[in-house]
Amino acid sequence: MRCASAPAVLEVDVKAHTCAHLLTLSALLAMGCHSPVDEAGSTVPDTCEATPPVVAPQKTDLLFVIDNSNSMQEEQQAIVTELPAFLAALKEGSGVAQEFRVGVITTSVYQRLTLGDGTDSIRSFPDQAGRLQPVKDEAGQPTAERFIESSDPLLLDKFQRLVAQGTSGSGQETPFEAVRLAVSSPLAEQPTAEGGNAGFLRDGARLMVVVVSDEEDCSSKLRPPPVSLGLDPSVDACSDNADKLTPVEEYYQDFQALRDSRGVSREVLWATIGPVALTDKRAELVKETVGDKTYVRNADCPTSYGPGFRQFALATEFDATRANLDSICKSDYRQTLIGIAGLATVAQSIDVVNLPDPRLALVNVTRADGSVQTCSVANGDLRYEPSGEDRSARLYFLGPCLRRVGDTKVEVKVLCAG
Repeated sequence: MRCASAPAVLEVDVKAHTCAHLLTLSALLAMGCHSPVDEAGSTVPDTCEATPPVVAPQKTDLLFVIDNSNSMQEEQQAIVTELPAFLAALKEGSGVAQEFRVGVITTSVYQRLTLGDGTDSIRSFPDQAGRLQPVKDEAGQPTAERFIESSDPLLLDKFQRLVAQGTSGSGQETPFEAVRLAVSSPLAEQPTAEGGNAGFLRDGARLMVVVVSDEEDCSSKLRPPPVSLGLDPSVDACSDNADKLTPVEEYYQDFQALRDSRGVSREVLWATIGPVALTDKRAELVKETVGDKTYVRNADCPTSYGPGFRQFALATEFDATRANLDSICKSDYRQTLIGIAGLATVAQSIDVVNLPDPRLALVNVTRADGSVQTCSVANGDLRYEPSGEDRSARLYFLGPCLRRVGDTKVEVKVLCAG
């Protein structure tokens, strides 16, 4: 009988799936095979441990970006109505405990308008422009609170009040620029007491952005903004002058480059309820005449006020399947928000502690139909990233073991040679 090398023996171990089956390994070792337990610096345990590895709660920082222009009252209320379903779906967690917090910003950063006499009027929104908006009390008065924890017993009530941002904001919606300002310096480091957003983004947490808007994005990093709106509703200045705006790809790269205070890459998710077609989510400019006025809309989206070319493009950058994109023109957003909650809860990595050696890790994922899929580093279904000085180790799901919406349980076990 030929002795296998340590990695090959471990591969057999992983396929065995239980400590009982590892008696085969013990027998091999008794016949003179080299044990990985005896390797210099080995972390492979020589006995079964009673304490299983711990899967830490999944941390997600949810940033809602609410269009507060004068056409958004009904849409805001429709979101408010379905927040109970959204939160319930979030808390189900796809098999992993969820620890989330929620903050809201608006799409208002600036508004440049060309008046009838040809002059430009530029208005800024310094109390918005990426700043987390204050949570209001029951009387509708702003408080010092800028975000809400998932453990807050008043989470739903506060969240509903926070989404209702009113309709006195900019008519030149800039969700991409608002998010950039919210998550970067100086706002990201400025204390909330001074109007900043410091403390909202946590180390080790994913960021999920949810944009809710009925118009095209008109974002630019330049000041004054290079595109000016006109008074003619049949012209969409932002689409017509898209080449003057900051490219969608540049914003995408900015968000992908985000890191936490430890320098660790931050996982960013993006979802949009925006001006795209009801039937197939396409972005296409059409014009509709109502009475004596003609309006620009997106095709198959009668309550939109512009085509969603840029909204469509950024959502696609984050998810080519566009499972993260839906139409603002839906009659209700219940299923849309439940779908977004599903995306928010399914991360393709988990923090693990008390894992002595990643080669011995087995992860059992219980699927929605009750079937259990077993994944391992040795078989290439998982990738392991070791812990750092101030961060937990992580397991990344790969290939057929990618996590799915509807998963009900994730369990980590350790094989051992004792």
